[in-house]
Amino acid sequence: MNVTALGAGIAALACIGAGIGIGIATAHAVDAIARQPEADSKIMRNLLLGCALAEATAIYGFVLGILIIFFLK
Repeated sequence: MNVTALGAGIAALACIGAGIGIGIATAHAVDAIARQPEADSKIMRNLLLGCALAEATAIYGFVLGILIIFFLK
């Protein structure tokens, strides 16, 4: 088995985790806005901050996977 492909696959798990995290955060934010519409701006600001951090994790995993593929041959 190619160790490079295994490493790249493991690095890609960060992208899966970020997608699941963003989905859960969005679902809870929509639920919170439905319960308390007057707090819309505060909830949205925190949601966008959390999604940006989760997306950064996905980008780090993607870049790590690309680096493993191209530099560890």
